[in-house]
Amino acid sequence: QVQLVESGGGFVQPGGSLRLSCAASGLPFSKYTMGWFRQTPGKERDFVSGISWSGNIFYGDFVKGRFTISRDNAKSTLFLQMNGLKPEDTAVYYCAARDGVWTTHDSEYDFWGQGTQVTVSS
Repeated sequence: QVQLVESGGGFVQPGGSLRLSCAASGLPFSKYTMGWFRQTPGKERDFVSGISWSGNIFYGDFVKGRFTISRDNAKSTLFLQMNGLKPEDTAVYYCAARDGVWTTHDSEYDFWGQGTQVTVSS
């Protein structure tokens, strides 16, 4: 079955960096659009970034050049490099896969990971 396993979350001070990874299995990774979303308690899941199977990249407005998404199709792994982290970036970050064109709507993604917690605090 399809599995998406995130890692790399943790605790970091404001201005710090983290690199999230999402290891995928059970799907033709190179043919899927991949995305990162985040969610805080009581709020909807927000689109962070997406990368299509062809390599087109998209970011949520709040990213403002701080995050970089990438993928390694040979290793079926998705990455999110996060720099300049702010306390408002604190959330559970989810990896998602979609068999189709990219979208910011979480309901249109087919598979999800379990999430990894990112906490930004001094």
